[in-house]
Amino acid sequence: MKKFLVIGDPIEHSLSPKLHNYWFKQNNVDAVYEKKKVNELELKDIVSRVRKNEIFGVNVTVPYKSKIIKYLDLLSDDASATQSVNTIFKKDNKIFGFNTDVDGFELSLLNYIDKIRNKTVLILGAGGVAPSIIYVLKKIKASKILITNRTKIKSENLKTKFSDIDVVDWGETPAADVVINVTSLGLNPNDKIDLDYKKIGKDKFFYDVIYKPSKTLFLDEAKKRGNIIENGKMMFAYQAQKAFELWNNLKPEINEQVLNLLDD
Repeated sequence: MKKFLVIGDPIEHSLSPKLHNYWFKQNNVDAVYEKKKVNELELKDIVSRVRKNEIFGVNVTVPYKSKIIKYLDLLSDDASATQSVNTIFKKDNKIFGFNTDVDGFELSLLNYIDKIRNKTVLILGAGGVAPSIIYVLKKIKASKILITNRTKIKSENLKTKFSDIDVVDWGETPAADVVINVTSLGLNPNDKIDLDYKKIGKDKFFYDVIYKPSKTLFLDEAKKRGNIIENGKMMFAYQAQKAFELWNNLKPEINEQVLNLLDD
């Protein structure tokens, strides 16, 4: 039986095992997917186990999406451009790193392209998936990308990858057409984001990469003020689908049963 993992810290909240194990069963793949909390010193050993065929694929989540890269042999174009890896596996005796967050975010926006193209986007948070979000927004041709983070240096570090983004102080609310939350604020029901919703106005697009709970306080406040909202459930499903396809050469179906799994 093949073994797959998702690694990170924290990791308890991850629904990846539930989703991938469901797909394994539906597609008659003899495999198991587990989650493992690891520290940074364990990353090298995890990659070594992939080299030895003890593990056949790994998903990487915060805070290791960039830290894992030094142990890999080759990166996909998306992973190289974002310097962010969330999926690894062995092929031709080389360990490859992919960034399926890019696929996941882009596919989740198919119904919202007109809300983003030629518009100003404010990103809340600079860690984890932020480089992937910026990469896709530039691809879609957002006119301006603003980023703010509680620790300002993290926002400024992103300018080394994306020199044309603008850094905003945390707590400021600049004019924007789209607001995307990539922080962990919202995982707990009472988490509040310091944002002046009145200044943003209505008929704007608010997106939260968090998918559980399905409506964070951030999205709830935006909805009350007449804005369009979307959570990260489809992004999560699409990025997982791409990882599964890379590992198994088989594209699993995203259907009502799969989406219900993510709501449980």
